[in-house]
Amino acid sequence: MAKKKKLALAYQPAGFALGWLSGALAGMAFRTAWKAIRHEDDAPDALDENRDWGEVLLAAAVQGAIFGVVRSAFDRAGATVIARRTGVWPSPDKAGRD
Repeated sequence: MAKKKKLALAYQPAGFALGWLSGALAGMAFRTAWKAIRHEDDAPDALDENRDWGEVLLAAAVQGAIFGVVRSAFDRAGATVIARRTGVWPSPDKAGRD
């Protein structure tokens, strides 16, 4: 059980790096998707008074979906690599309970 605690702490830097990388890639993917969807370079911001509710909410939904999928894919891939190399699944949820 001590091994799981150590592994969860050791995985944190890797998780941080994967989170940063996944966020950067998700941002690029969103900008590409928005150009394909609306043929615009800039997605509407919630405070952009020249955009209507529909545009703002569509952009937020697309962005959220892309970020969620990319982040989950990176987290899962990182955990899979750690588990294959160490034999222990890095589970931050259980780190403090063991």
